[in-house]
Amino acid sequence: MWARSDDDDPLVGSWLVHKDTPGITIIEDWDHLGMRATSSHEVRFDNVLVPLDHAVSVSPWSAPQSELDGSGLLWMAVLLSSVYDGIAQSARDWLVHWLEQRTPSNLGAALSTLPRFQETVGQIDTLLFANRSLLQSAAHGHTPAQHAGQIKYLVTGNAIRAVELAIEASGNPGLSRSNPLQRHYRNVLCGRVHTPQNDAVLVNVGKAAFAARSKDQ
Repeated sequence: MWARSDDDDPLVGSWLVHKDTPGITIIEDWDHLGMRATSSHEVRFDNVLVPLDHAVSVSPWSAPQSELDGSGLLWMAVLLSSVYDGIAQSARDWLVHWLEQRTPSNLGAALSTLPRFQETVGQIDTLLFANRSLLQSAAHGHTPAQHAGQIKYLVTGNAIRAVELAIEASGNPGLSRSNPLQRHYRNVLCGRVHTPQNDAVLVNVGKAAFAARSKDQ
C-alpha cells in the first residue's frame, strides 16, 4: 500500500501489509458501473503493526523527489492500455459471432452478409489494428518513453469507440444483460477515468511542444 508515517518528517512510499494482519477491516462498498470484478473495496487500518523491513520503498517527505522512471511509465501505459484493448477485442468477437448467427425473417440471410455490418466490423478491426501497432511498437522498445501518455490516450479512445460501434450495430441485444457486450461497454468506459486522464495527457503533450520550440529559438 502507499502510505505515510507519523514522524515529524513523514516517511512516504510503499509498505507491505499482510491482509490477515490484526486491525485491518475491509468494507465491501465497491458498487461501480464497470470493473466490478476488481472488488476495489475500502480498506481501513486501525493500529496495524507493520514490521520495519516491510517499508519496502519509502523516503522522507523533505527529501528531493527523484524523476519518474520513463521506462516504468511506458510499461505502465502498455499494460494498462492492453486491458482496455482486450475488452474491445472481446466485444468485437461477440459482435462478429452475433452477426453471423442473427438471421432476420425478412432478410433470409445472416446480418453478416450486409455491407453495412461488414463496414462496421471493418471500422472496429481497423481501430484494433491501430491499437495493436501502438502496443507492439512500445513493447519492442520502438516508442520513446515520453509518448507513454499518448499511447494510453489513443488505445483507450480506440477501444471505447470500437465497443460503441458494436453497441450501435447490435442495438437492443447488445444492451441486454443476457449478453456480455453491455458488460464490455461498462468496463471499457473506465479507461476515460483511469490515470493518466485525457486532459492531463494532452496538456503535457502541449507543454512539451512549446518547450521544444523555446529550445530551438
